[in-house]
Amino acid sequence: MTSEQTAMVTAIVTFALLAIDLVIRVVAIIVVPRNRRPTAGMAWLLAIFFIPYLGVLFFLLIGNPKLPKKRRRKQAQVDEVIRDSTHGFERVSDSRGWPSWFAGVVQLNRNLGAMPLIGSNSASLIGGYQDSLDQMTDAVRGAERYVHVEFYILALDDTTEPFFDALGDAVERGVTVRLLLDHVASLRSKGYRRTLRRLTKMGVDWHLMLPVQPFKGKYQRPDLRNHRKILVVDGDVAFMGSQNMIDRSYNKRGNIRRGLKWKELVARVEGPIVSGLDAIFRTDWYLESGEELTRDISDSFEQPAEAQNLDCQVVPSGPGYPSRNNLRLFLALLYAAKERLIITSPYFVPDEAMLMAISGATQRGVHVELFVSEIGDQALVYHAQRSYYEALLRSGVKIYMYKAPYILHAKHFTIDDDVAVIGSSNMDIRSFELNMEVSLLVRGRSFVEELRSVEDGYRTDSRELTLDEWLRQPIRSTVLDNLARLTSALQ
Repeated sequence: MTSEQTAMVTAIVTFALLAIDLVIRVVAIIVVPRNRRPTAGMAWLLAIFFIPYLGVLFFLLIGNPKLPKKRRRKQAQVDEVIRDSTHGFERVSDSRGWPSWFAGVVQLNRNLGAMPLIGSNSASLIGGYQDSLDQMTDAVRGAERYVHVEFYILALDDTTEPFFDALGDAVERGVTVRLLLDHVASLRSKGYRRTLRRLTKMGVDWHLMLPVQPFKGKYQRPDLRNHRKILVVDGDVAFMGSQNMIDRSYNKRGNIRRGLKWKELVARVEGPIVSGLDAIFRTDWYLESGEELTRDISDSFEQPAEAQNLDCQVVPSGPGYPSRNNLRLFLALLYAAKERLIITSPYFVPDEAMLMAISGATQRGVHVELFVSEIGDQALVYHAQRSYYEALLRSGVKIYMYKAPYILHAKHFTIDDDVAVIGSSNMDIRSFELNMEVSLLVRGRSFVEELRSVEDGYRTDSRELTLDEWLRQPIRSTVLDNLARLTSALQ
């Protein structure tokens, strides 16, 4: 090839690349911001404009924050079944004692997540990691009809083996045991294959949640995950909260080397609200297995209940819903608070609306506290979270950092004197948009007082972060925090 021909080929290739680059940028401006939060749209556009080819590749891989349409249609169908079958089930305490804003929040949740508010429930909190495992194991040992198990991470190890033994014994007694575990999260945990072999050998009926198995025709955006943690036994008792079914070190070499230990909070609930948590399991079971258990939902809500003092509402959320159900609930409560807000979240990366709601609360004179961990187990989220500390401190929020080597993984917050939320949802963009979560809204002074005692324990084991201390952070930490904050918007 002559030099003139080489130059011509080079010119043609250069022109083609420039044309493709221009097309990418123009198309991105049209496609990327559509139905997307402005910050997320801007972050994606920056990525595509600065690194066009890699940016487009990542956008095609993880740019859609919704589950496939077929699955969303099935979710909407199940929600309609729940609404129809639970019409009129709002057996609640005297509403004259409710805060003036509470009925509106309940209606919001009903419209978004289909579940009713139900009264006559009781609940207790379990803060000890081993204690919660023991109580769940004991409940399974007493099962007579069925056990429904759903965990983001479920792994067979020395800590969880008694629970697996209890499941196996239940199967041998003729109890129906159904189990769901998140595919990607459990796959990344040590002993994944051994766990599945054990479940199969015991005769447990199990399915993977949101499997990423393209060669089996099962695929969606790989970081859309089912983050729920639920155990239901016979429809009489349920457990839900932040804790996964795994050793508190998560069996990771790095965690063990650093001596990290997870601090959790689990709620044990009894009464008709157990049927609400069971309905979440039955919905997820149907979505993953195709087996319809949702026809039994109305019957389970009709179980008799002794009069207890808690009104409860289950609030499901995730990419299967058109709205960010958990974020809308949290924002409604933040704006409703009159006296005190105490938030516990291991991964706290608020969006603009939540940051505005929190600063607005302090400006109204509401006392706001935030409990987070002193150290982190996920570098990007840890640094993104830190990037908000200065704004929070300047707005008057008291930040308490739970001391190392513990990771405060509990997820809950209390509003004034008689309303609280506990569940699997963090207060970050991942939990608002990418994870399937479940929260429990509770109205009842006794439950809030129990949570306040838990918060008092956190305060004792934490140190308060001051603005003066924060402003002394080295510049390298600020740079890392701000970079992580930018990447957190790529949802």
